[in-house]
Amino acid sequence: MADKKAGAPPKKGTSAGLQKLYRIKDGQVQRTHKACPKCGPGIFLAQHKGRQSCGNCGYTEMAEAHAQ
Repeated sequence: MADKKAGAPPKKGTSAGLQKLYRIKDGQVQRTHKACPKCGPGIFLAQHKGRQSCGNCGYTEMAEAHAQ
């Protein structure tokens, strides 16, 4: 049997990615991104220029064009 190399231990503290998805305001946690309607409340839509998309299932919402 080959010996498995031990990976680096996980870092302590919060992830930088999670800090972008949640905000604490008035003692309550608020989500900063919209949840995917197909995948459920645990999966967020990524915000791109002109659209929002889910990396899990591929669901995409196009931004509405602003009237000038």
